[in-house]
Amino acid sequence: MTPATLFLEKQKAAFTLHQYHCTADDNFGAHAAAQLQVPLDLVFKTLLTEGEQGAVVALVPSSAKVNLKRLAKAAGMKKLEMMAPAKAERLTGYKVGGISPFAQKKRLSTVVDASALQHSEILVSGGKRGLSLGISAQLLQTLLGAVIADIAE
Repeated sequence: MTPATLFLEKQKAAFTLHQYHCTADDNFGAHAAAQLQVPLDLVFKTLLTEGEQGAVVALVPSSAKVNLKRLAKAAGMKKLEMMAPAKAERLTGYKVGGISPFAQKKRLSTVVDASALQHSEILVSGGKRGLSLGISAQLLQTLLGAVIADIAE
């Protein structure tokens, strides 16, 4: 169990668990997709960004990069940049490669790429390396109060 899975169970949320073998130097999203035998655009990575107005979580397909300008606009901020991995770990309570959008130390604004709506279920980190959660984008949006926007490129 991780804080993310405990949070989802407490919310009585519908989700699936997917475990796979993972090492610290993996390209986490690509490795998860290969191990779980799912398309790369189904595995969403959790990216932490920051700006003068605070931190924002971006969820984008592992096959894409986040467009920081579009992310900032969707989050109602002027400018965002990628957060240093060590700071992301301190802020969320999770290790890089296992940062879940759920049950972070501090609830942060979250923006999900609109492509998530094309799938009945997407995979996001379950809170540790080698664990993914399958969940609908609509449920993820509801649970996190997330914004859905075109933020991937």
